[in-house]
Amino acid sequence: MYCDRCGAPVQPDQRFCGRCGKDFAAGPAYASPRPNRVAQHVRLLGILWIALSALNAMVGAILLILANTVFMHLHEMGAPPDVPVGFLHSLFSALGGLFLLKAVAGIVAGWGLLQREPWARMLTIVLAFLALFHIPLGTALGIYSLWVLLPAASDAEYAEQVRRAAAA
Repeated sequence: MYCDRCGAPVQPDQRFCGRCGKDFAAGPAYASPRPNRVAQHVRLLGILWIALSALNAMVGAILLILANTVFMHLHEMGAPPDVPVGFLHSLFSALGGLFLLKAVAGIVAGWGLLQREPWARMLTIVLAFLALFHIPLGTALGIYSLWVLLPAASDAEYAEQVRRAAAA
């Protein structure tokens, strides 16, 4: 049995709710506990962060391959001599490295969410703000992550999930 006001578990002979103080003069109501918004969405968030990070890793690997194959030998393929090969190599290498770094951070955040690690919520919030600029998939995942993890009540709900995971 659960309190119909706050969702706390209640014993059949209890007169008052231990959490919110509701009086059970006519007996406790038979209701299910309130759903925890963070608990409902955190697993899906972890999976989506890992999936998006896998895509970022593929993009980063492709950019690094292009930088080290095509742009290193561009003049040998008949490109005009005024093409800035060194600049293109550096640009694609830097972009590939940034994509790989972002992929590693996203995989770590997704794994942390799935394992209910205490640091994963804050890392995911930071990555969600950065992902807002990665249109369209990153923007969608960033908005979803911020919707789930940013409200003040989410901090307490996630802390409870961490505590339960540590106890199990």
